[in-house]
Amino acid sequence: MNPDASPAAPARRIRRIVLPGLAVLGLASAVFALRRPLMMSAPMCLEGRWHGCFDTFNGVVLMTLVTLPPAALVVWALARGRRAAGVAAARAWRGSLAEVGMVHGTVPFLWLTLMPGGGPGVAPRRVSLVPMRDLVTMGPLGIAGNLLVFAALGFFAPMRWAAPASVPRILALGAGCSVLVETAQYVLWLDRVSSVDDVLVNATGAVLAGLASRRWWRTAAEAPSDRPHPAPAPAG
Repeated sequence: MNPDASPAAPARRIRRIVLPGLAVLGLASAVFALRRPLMMSAPMCLEGRWHGCFDTFNGVVLMTLVTLPPAALVVWALARGRRAAGVAAARAWRGSLAEVGMVHGTVPFLWLTLMPGGGPGVAPRRVSLVPMRDLVTMGPLGIAGNLLVFAALGFFAPMRWAAPASVPRILALGAGCSVLVETAQYVLWLDRVSSVDDVLVNATGAVLAGLASRRWWRTAAEAPSDRPHPAPAPAG
C-alpha cells in the first residue's frame, strides 16, 4: 500500500460531498431570499398562463428552478448511457452535466434578453456603440444580470469540449453569442437597446465563470477516451 496516496482518497470524498452541499445550500438561500416575488408568479405558472409567467422575470426564474429536478434526471440518463457505452464514470458525468448545464443555465437568460419592451415594432430601434456609456444606467442588478447571461456557457463549454478551453476562446465565445443576441434584438424590433456594453459585460461573465471551472476543463488528450470502446474481435 502506498502511504502517500491514502490521505488523498478521503480528501476527494470530502470535496465531492462538501461542494455539492454548498451549491445546494447557496441555491436554497437564493430561493428563500426571492421567495416572495417568485410566489407572485406561481399561480399563473401553475395554470400555464403566458401573461404573468413566461413574460415576466419572476415567472421565468421560477420555471427555471422548477425544472431543475427534470434537468438532473436528464444528466443521470445521459451519464448512464455513456457509462453503458464504456466511457469512464468521471468523464461520463462531467460531459452529461456540462451539456445539460449549458442549456438549462443559458436558455432562460436568452429568453429574458429577447423579451420585447413596451413598444415592439413601434418604438425606434436603438443602438449604443459607445463603450462604458450604458454601464452607469445599468445599475448593480443590471450588471449582475448581464454577467449571468452566458455564465453557464462559459462555465460548462470548456468542460465539454477542448476547443473553447482557454480564456481568449471563452471570451470570443461569450462576445460572439452576445453580438448575435444584440443583433436579434435590433432585427426583431423588440424595443430593446442593442448596446456594446451588454456585449462587454456578457463576455466578461462568461470568462469569469470559465475561470471558476478551470480545474475541470477538458484537454485534447481526453477526447479519444470519451468514445465508446469497441468490443474485442473473437479469437480465431
